[in-house]
Amino acid sequence: MKKPPPLGRITILAAIALAIAAATLSAWLAASETGRRGLQTTLDDELQVLARSVESEIERFRYLPAVVGRDGRIVAALTGGTGAAAGANRYLAEVRDDTRADELYVMTPDGLTVAASNHDEETSFVGRNYRFRPYFQDALAKGEGRYYAVGVTTRKPGYFLSSAVRQNGSVIGVAVVKVDMAGIEAAWRNSSIFAVLADSDGVVFLTGHAPWKYRPLHALSDTALDDIARTRKYDGVDLATATPIFGDGTGLPADTAIGADAQSHILRSIAIPADGWRLIGARSLAPIQTSALLVAGMAALAGMLACSIGFYLRQRRQLVRAKLNEHDRLERRVEERTAELHREVEDRRRAEEELRATQATLIQTAKLAALGRMSAAIVHEVSQPLSALENTLATAGVLAERGEAGAAGGKMQAAREMARRIQRTVKLLRSFARKEPGAREPVSVERSIAEAVELARHRADQDGVGIVIEPVPALTVMANAVRLEQVVLNLLVNALDAVSGTEDPAIQISAAERDGMVEIRVHDNGPGIPAELRERIAEPFFTTKQTGEGLGLGLSISRAIVGEFGGALTFESEEGQGSTFVVSLPAAAAVREAAE
Repeated sequence: MKKPPPLGRITILAAIALAIAAATLSAWLAASETGRRGLQTTLDDELQVLARSVESEIERFRYLPAVVGRDGRIVAALTGGTGAAAGANRYLAEVRDDTRADELYVMTPDGLTVAASNHDEETSFVGRNYRFRPYFQDALAKGEGRYYAVGVTTRKPGYFLSSAVRQNGSVIGVAVVKVDMAGIEAAWRNSSIFAVLADSDGVVFLTGHAPWKYRPLHALSDTALDDIARTRKYDGVDLATATPIFGDGTGLPADTAIGADAQSHILRSIAIPADGWRLIGARSLAPIQTSALLVAGMAALAGMLACSIGFYLRQRRQLVRAKLNEHDRLERRVEERTAELHREVEDRRRAEEELRATQATLIQTAKLAALGRMSAAIVHEVSQPLSALENTLATAGVLAERGEAGAAGGKMQAAREMARRIQRTVKLLRSFARKEPGAREPVSVERSIAEAVELARHRADQDGVGIVIEPVPALTVMANAVRLEQVVLNLLVNALDAVSGTEDPAIQISAAERDGMVEIRVHDNGPGIPAELRERIAEPFFTTKQTGEGLGLGLSISRAIVGEFGGALTFESEEGQGSTFVVSLPAAAAVREAAE
């Protein structure tokens, strides 16, 4: 006979079962409440949108009665002008067609309709009296009115907007616009939200759910029924026998059954203060209930899975203990290896910092080397105006001693121009030679080319080399201004070296944008680069110049600088035809678009 399980084990299993049941119930309650709150928030937001759509549909016609009432044809029809009614009828029909209003009509102060947009239809308003309507009475008393009702002539519901028509300060009639709200109702029928609009008495007059239309939310008082009958608000509808939707209470229930399948729906409402209306919305609770059941089921499964895992872990405990020592040994090895990796990373970081420092030093050295190669021309550029300045000042002194103040002033002005020339040259040299970080920023290509050419101009003039700058469009690249000038200057200096000894030496510079990249081209008409040297031309310390004339770093550093800015430095050369060096850099506009 099989032995019964121990009492302690039964107690543990019962406790686990109760815990799983409690967790499942808690999960269901929490999911239901969370889902309900979320649905309420969503429904509130949707009701705000629906309310604004109702208000905007009405307000877009709000101005129309007043505008119509100012027209001379309307005034003439109200003051009894001969044949005026026909003109007013045509005008109102045109306005109706243009504005897509339902109907427009004009009444005398005693409520008689004298002109209407439907004057030629069987349900014409002309000749009918609507003085019992509140919108007519409000227009006479307050200047304007608004009212929703079923039309007593057309039997079509609509929203009536009215405005008093005045002449010389006196009210001579009332202009009315009827707005058809059937479009809103049709949209609600196809909407995922159940929407209902009730008037100030609680009567539903607009809804996508036909069984609720023209039914009160709660039982109507005798006063309300009398008022509705007097104004013929819902003419032809027997509200006295209509069954209240929510019984005899006054408030809205939290939820209600709707539809043939009597699904439970959550209810929310907001007020539309202008007319005392209340907009009610409902959404089915079925998705929330399904979701809550799913969460509860998952909680139950999770509880059972946790218990299964617990039993499994208990059986595996001994095996885990046996492996703890091995685990500790592996952890120590991992820690040792991690420490080694940290040391390797630190060594690599230091090496990268040293490399960057060395590269910055090489870049600065290349700058100074380029300036050194042009030193003779630069000295001439400074010394020549200094000599001229000395002579000009001496002449100005002599003229001043003779009393020729005007001539002396002219000489002084010339001296100032020479001083400015020297100052400009020194400023360019100082700006180019200073050390700067290579941060990327939008840089004007035209300015960088101009300043590099200005630095190289002295040597070019001295060597008789013509530098032609093709018109450069307003281009900007992502680079560093000083380093870009250094690259262009290096290419110019190399070009000057290349055309040395060439008949009619010339250098041509151009720039253009292609596919998000800006290309700066420096072309010389020198002898070109021999085929055997083209592979090595950009290698560090490779040079074809005599010892002392160059470091062999210009092209290598220029290529490194351009590479830092995400670009490339290439060249084309043909022996006897010259060489073209091309700097390609990302256009600033393209970089900004990619970042966005």
